[in-house]
Amino acid sequence: MIYLGYFLFLFCGLTRVMASYPIWWSLAVGHQYSSLGTQPILCSSIPGLVPKQLRFCRNYVEIMPSVAEGVKIGIQECQHQFRGRRWNCTTINDNLAIFGPVLDKATRESAFVHAIASAGVAFAVTRACAEGSATICGCDTRRKGPPGEGWKWGGCSEDVEFGSMVSREFADARENRPDARSAMNRHNNEAGRGSITDHMYLKCKCHGLSGSCEVKTCWWSQPDFRVIGDYMKDKYDSASEMVVEKHRESRGWVETLRPKYTFFKPPTETDLVYYESSPNFCEPNPETGSFGTRDRACNLTSHGIDGCDLLCCGRGHNTRTEKRKEKCHCIFHWCCYVSCQECTRIYDVHTCK
Repeated sequence: MIYLGYFLFLFCGLTRVMASYPIWWSLAVGHQYSSLGTQPILCSSIPGLVPKQLRFCRNYVEIMPSVAEGVKIGIQECQHQFRGRRWNCTTINDNLAIFGPVLDKATRESAFVHAIASAGVAFAVTRACAEGSATICGCDTRRKGPPGEGWKWGGCSEDVEFGSMVSREFADARENRPDARSAMNRHNNEAGRGSITDHMYLKCKCHGLSGSCEVKTCWWSQPDFRVIGDYMKDKYDSASEMVVEKHRESRGWVETLRPKYTFFKPPTETDLVYYESSPNFCEPNPETGSFGTRDRACNLTSHGIDGCDLLCCGRGHNTRTEKRKEKCHCIFHWCCYVSCQECTRIYDVHTCK
């Protein structure tokens, strides 16, 4: 989903975008991410850090690869969740504004990306601590309580409080302005982090002869990140539209958000919020960052947003046949391997005009 030519296409909008959302997210894509495993992180070389983030990076440099990994898995999950929609979470190589101007407005898409990126950072840091990748953190020893019937505490409970703290201190550091966009970003960041805490579960392992489970040890574990992505996608679909209000306080004018529609249930801390409408993403537009949907594969039999009618915005679609080589007639041999033949199958591929 990386479009190399996008830099020239959107160059006119980059200056405005780079001031609008965290360009340090670029640490998770391109050459900077690929060098994390071989070179130490130079905090001063990470683009877009505010002073608080720079201090945090220097004090906790050993967990910065996990921060970058968290943004990476957040982006990947975004691309999975939006793979069949007009906007499919495309990122741009060799560009500090990795999403282009798409996130410049306070839309549902901005809300989702901030939430899933913040969740990704909390998730990756928590997992790295449990795996022993960092010396400043480890297993959670606070949330145990009395064991249940038939099991006892064991293993390494993942310390989601530490991971969420890192995400909050680092990702929210630049969201301290008294404006509506910072208020929106803080809320959605916290909603993303809270989704992990809400989905923690007891993971257990049996011990005994031949797996008899005479003794069972359990520990707190994060869910698969796909669970978080599915949950946040539901929150995207039901996101609450807000309006901006201005208040005069001792520090000056402060912008806050309130629900636009009073007859709906107000958003909770787990819901996503936004206050600007999304473009339709049907046609390429350098102002909005839309690539359009021309040449996108569509589902001919679907009546949803991934179907050819909606995804192609009424322009129609083209159909071509495509040959694919696949494994087939697989046989299991005792013991223990599987042999397969290679078959050529023909598929119809439908793309938007």
